[in-house]
Amino acid sequence: MKISARNVLAGKIVDIKKGATTSHVQIDVNGKIITSAITNEAVEELGLKVGGEASAVIKSSDVMVMVS
Repeated sequence: MKISARNVLAGKIVDIKKGATTSHVQIDVNGKIITSAITNEAVEELGLKVGGEASAVIKSSDVMVMVS
């Protein structure tokens, strides 16, 4: 996978808190927790699970989640 963002931080998913429409996904990156707010649909489409590997992709003020 290729992406234009230069700030890609690989880590492990440590928590997923689902709300009515939005989930908060916490990724441990070298002992630091990065939290991203993404849709519940995106969590399902990406197959995100606690313990799984994922990357925080940071662009401007947004934090996206990427899996490969």
